[in-house]
Amino acid sequence: MKDINDIMPKIPNMKWGALMNKPPTNDKVEEMNKIFPSNGKWHTIFEEKDSVTIDGKEIRKKDPNKWT
Repeated sequence: MKDINDIMPKIPNMKWGALMNKPPTNDKVEEMNKIFPSNGKWHTIFEEKDSVTIDGKEIRKKDPNKWT
């Protein structure tokens, strides 16, 4: 399987890019600015009800009220 950076276009002066399954909100973009380095690379983000997959790594969402 090819890397997304081999397929997606190279855009001059791009900080980072994201291929998402849902449209981003302003809060999501702010959060991604903190997560991704400014290296011009593309990232895949698939958001589901109970998890988020970023570049093939699954992150489980948890309700803070249920933390023990």
